[in-house]
Amino acid sequence: MRKEYTFFRKKQLKFAKSRIHDWGLFALEPIAADEMVIEYVGQMVRPIMADRREQFYTQIGIGSSYLFRVDVETIIDATKCGNLARFINHSCNPNCYAKVITVEGQKKIVIYSKQPINVNEEITYDYKFPLEYEKFVCLCGAPQCRGFLN
Repeated sequence: MRKEYTFFRKKQLKFAKSRIHDWGLFALEPIAADEMVIEYVGQMVRPIMADRREQFYTQIGIGSSYLFRVDVETIIDATKCGNLARFINHSCNPNCYAKVITVEGQKKIVIYSKQPINVNEEITYDYKFPLEYEKFVCLCGAPQCRGFLN
C-alpha cells in the first residue's frame, strides 16, 4: 500500500450541524494544504443501479442520496453504507477537492485539502453537478456563490 494512502487515515474529523445544509464534516485537528483528508467510501455500483437506487431513495422519503461518480462505469453509493465523507457539503469556494486515485488496482475517491484547514472548520468541496433541467439551489453562502449546484 502506498505510504501517502496510509497517512491520510490519521485525520481527526467529526460530523456536526452545519450552517450550509443540515449536517457537515468538520476538522478536529489542523490540516495542511495538499493533504489527504478522507476517502469517500460506499458500495460500488454501475450507473443503471445508481439510477434505480436514487429513484428508490426518493420514493421511500430519504431526503438525500450520497452517490459519487468514480468514472463512466462506476458510482459509489454511500447512502446506507458509507463513512463520514458523506457529510461533506458543497461550497462554491471549497477548501477541498475530490480526486480519483488507484490503490492496488482499485479506483478510490479521496478528498484532499486545497488550503490549510483550521480546527472546527467545515470540510467542503465543489460537487460539480452536471447541468440538468432541474436546478439545485446552492446554500453555501460563499461571496462568489453561483446560486446553484448545477
